[in-house]
Amino acid sequence: MSKRAYNFCAGPAALPEAVLRQAQADLLDWQGRGLSVMEMSHRGEDFTAISSQAEADLRELLAIPSNYRVLFLQGGASLQFAQLAMNLLPEGGSADYIDTGIWSRKAIEQARHYGTVNVAASSKGYDYFAIPAQSEWQLSKDAAYVHYTPNETIGGLEFDWIPDVGDVPLVADASSDILSRPLDVSRFGLIYAGAQKNIGPSGLVVVIVREDLLGRARAACPTLLDYKVEADNGSMYNTPATFSWYLSGLVFKWLKEQGGLPAMERLNRQKKELLYGFIDASDFYSNPIAKNDRSWMNVPFRLADERLDKAFLAGAEERGLLYLQGHRSVGGMRASIYNAVTLEAVQALVTYLAEFEKEHG
Repeated sequence: MSKRAYNFCAGPAALPEAVLRQAQADLLDWQGRGLSVMEMSHRGEDFTAISSQAEADLRELLAIPSNYRVLFLQGGASLQFAQLAMNLLPEGGSADYIDTGIWSRKAIEQARHYGTVNVAASSKGYDYFAIPAQSEWQLSKDAAYVHYTPNETIGGLEFDWIPDVGDVPLVADASSDILSRPLDVSRFGLIYAGAQKNIGPSGLVVVIVREDLLGRARAACPTLLDYKVEADNGSMYNTPATFSWYLSGLVFKWLKEQGGLPAMERLNRQKKELLYGFIDASDFYSNPIAKNDRSWMNVPFRLADERLDKAFLAGAEERGLLYLQGHRSVGGMRASIYNAVTLEAVQALVTYLAEFEKEHG
């Protein structure tokens, strides 16, 4: 069997090898039942057991309080930009949004279809290289909720603190940093996260919503997008993304076997300190983000001479270091080092960075 590559893709991202092997073993014959998870009824006892265990394991990992519902939905985080507003932004109402990059701006754009958006703070004044301190925020008195993006996958900005917004529901698009370390869910009204970075494969979005926020959908909200309808139907108002849900459940089990989120925090800290430490010590590579606001999960960097970018990427491919090209909107390079990206992978990347700098610096 050929050696697996080191996958630094921003999403769909690396999955734990142990999870892939388990899925491979289950693919044709799940637990001796003679069929695949992809072939079983989502309402049958077999899949009900899979889905219930996945939710239980996620609740344990994040210590989710009992007054929160966990939904396994479809459409990705991008659909949540609109679904959130249809459920929590009343007709004629307003909501506060924090702009720290491309994904928060996409959320703002969608919310404006449904009500007034107050951009309470923006990283624009910092060229999107830093997060405004909360003392700079201009929050509304009557906001239905406050929305922010804890980690900007493209720009590499990440909050190392949870905003304090009083009694107003705090909403987070946690797609790219959920499960990377412990999180106090009780500080939030709603958390949503696309699966394809730290949860599982694409095709699924997890929504964690406080129960008192259910039942607020506007009249024009499609039934399928009403959080209360989905909660009342166990996320099965229609056929869910069963295979993505199953695989996510395997990831949750794997995370527990690693020691849970405290263990992932230790590992992720080690990985990001190794990579940022090398970049900072080099004159050949650079990262523009304010040090306190650097992402643990997505590390953008640039070469001193962008004419070397193609050669750098070609050399990386030859060494099995995949998907290091930065997002098309910002250029440069980006290494995404989610939970399933091993320390060995980051060490291999740093070794290549040193070799390339020695050859071309």
